[in-house]
Amino acid sequence: MASPAEIVFLLADLAGYTALTEAHGGEEAANVVARYEKLAETALAPGTRLVERVGDQLLFVADTARSALNTALALRRFVGGEPLFPEVRAGIHRGAAIERGGRYFGPALNLAARVTAHARAGEILCTRPIAEAGVGVGIAARSLGEVRFKNVPEPVEVFEIVGSAPLPAGRLVDPVCRMQVDASTPFRVAVGGTTYLFCSTACATAFAAEPDKYPAGE
Repeated sequence: MASPAEIVFLLADLAGYTALTEAHGGEEAANVVARYEKLAETALAPGTRLVERVGDQLLFVADTARSALNTALALRRFVGGEPLFPEVRAGIHRGAAIERGGRYFGPALNLAARVTAHARAGEILCTRPIAEAGVGVGIAARSLGEVRFKNVPEPVEVFEIVGSAPLPAGRLVDPVCRMQVDASTPFRVAVGGTTYLFCSTACATAFAAEPDKYPAGE
């Protein structure tokens, strides 16, 4: 029987992926995920491995917190540079887990998934051990306070890697499919004195028909 080992988990998914699939269909969603995987492979820091993909969520394991943080930062940077692409969000945690047949099990992985789900688009969140390790190598983090996660018995202090939220200059978010769009896009709809920007005629038309159905553009 395998013994538990201390492992650093990094999970990252695409914020708004479900909205993108609904707006543009399965083929476009599959193309986005394929591109996302290539970006993730390029972002791998030494000591970090991409071990699993489920839908748009990627699971990495890393030898050190620093390696996981560097991978997450690189992935966010690469995704942010992609035109017409969703934003990424990520969560990192370190703890005991068991590896069996290339798959991982244990509460540490479950907590990493909870932290990831708590992140907003563009954010990298982590737990205290990761934040402290990052500060030790010059990666700043700020506490967001304690969070109670489902099926986790004790509250967990969550940290944000500082500077993870803003989009690149001139980049906005389509409120329908949640893809990043440039401010120069010609697809625009004005509602209630606010102009919303879109990736395509299809998204602009959908929003114009039912603007209350979609979250406000950012």
